[in-house]
Amino acid sequence: MKKKLSSVAGLTLIEILIAVVISSLMMAAMFTSYTIVNNTYRQVTDRAKISQAGRDLVGQILREVRMAGYKYINDDIPASSAHNPIKITKGTGIGSSCDKIEIVYGGIEYNKSAAEGDRFDYTRYKITYECKKSTIIDETIPGGSTVIEGFAVFKSKHRWNSTSSSWSDPATDSDETTYDEEKILDYVQDLVFIPFDEDGRIIAGSPAPSDSEAYDVKTVDISIVVRSSKAFYRSSAMRTITSIATGRDIAKDDRYFRDTITVTANARNIGLQ
Repeated sequence: MKKKLSSVAGLTLIEILIAVVISSLMMAAMFTSYTIVNNTYRQVTDRAKISQAGRDLVGQILREVRMAGYKYINDDIPASSAHNPIKITKGTGIGSSCDKIEIVYGGIEYNKSAAEGDRFDYTRYKITYECKKSTIIDETIPGGSTVIEGFAVFKSKHRWNSTSSSWSDPATDSDETTYDEEKILDYVQDLVFIPFDEDGRIIAGSPAPSDSEAYDVKTVDISIVVRSSKAFYRSSAMRTITSIATGRDIAKDDRYFRDTITVTANARNIGLQ
């Protein structure tokens, strides 16, 4: 019996402790690898979301700049400086204001019950993109009352009232397609519009173009800077975003990621008068 017991294999306490230590090291290495991969994945997805949000907005503006100045062949609405195709009001950048753009194009309604020859009613629509100070609280600053440094972009659509020669209130114009200011994007650091004439020269001024240059716009450079909603980098560092507008670079020493999207929109319907 003693010989049988002495021949049974087993583990000593030291061997068990060594196995526990090795297992712990392996688990720690796996957890570290998982954390690194997960953080990298989060950064990639966050960056993609920020870029996509900015691109979606720029895409909307680009399509509407292409519509600026469009009107139907028999449009009988008298010309007015109140509905020039494009009007850009310049801002000064982060901490103050960003650019505002107003885009006007023609519309038409068909009234089947009206007498033949009077069944088409022509109108004008104005799309406006403008920034307002963001109201989101900056959670990194104690007190819970300081808002982030940046803007929210608002969009509105108004209809021209030929009777009063003014833009109607969307709440009372009986047009289901119009609406007052609606927030479409937050965490915006800057929004810039630069109009160019057919010779590639910048049409300066604010608002621009002037009434005498209303139909000279051929292209509009659109640029937006969007910031991440949460800290993106592990540590703070001075990072600079170069703007297409002189004097409006953004240099911040923080942990946020900022993405810039810039496109050129062809104002193809302006000048076709």
